[in-house]
Amino acid sequence: MAEHLVGVISDTHGLIRPEAIRELAGVELIVHAGDVGAPEVLERLRAIAPVVAVRGNNDRDAWAASLSDTEVVQVGPACLYVLHDLNELDLDPAAAGFHAVIAGHSHRPRVEERSGVLFLNPGSAGPRRFSLPIALARLSLRDGKLDARIIELAG
Repeated sequence: MAEHLVGVISDTHGLIRPEAIRELAGVELIVHAGDVGAPEVLERLRAIAPVVAVRGNNDRDAWAASLSDTEVVQVGPACLYVLHDLNELDLDPAAAGFHAVIAGHSHRPRVEERSGVLFLNPGSAGPRRFSLPIALARLSLRDGKLDARIIELAG
């Protein structure tokens, strides 16, 4: 069975760090979990791989009108549900058949499993906020198993 590798980034707030570009190299898809900040961020990411992005609470300008509040992404046999703020999750992901939920907003990187569903927050790859790490994540799917790894960036 093929391995699938997805880059997961969030809360860039208009900033794409060179370290983020390096860490995303080689992924087949990039998921941006909102608060993109500027259309140039998506353009730079699309130069690496196809991008699926959702609108964050700070993505209010006209360019962001084309972004949805949620997205459903199929990666091999896995189905991912993407939104910006986990507090706005209005469905039971396990009952809905999702294998993972990806959300940003809090700027706190986190990987956990709940009721057989992987919950992933890649943290913030944008400007530093408080003492929180600058991070993104890699999500891999191999032999039907999802695995997420937080990658802290310099900064």
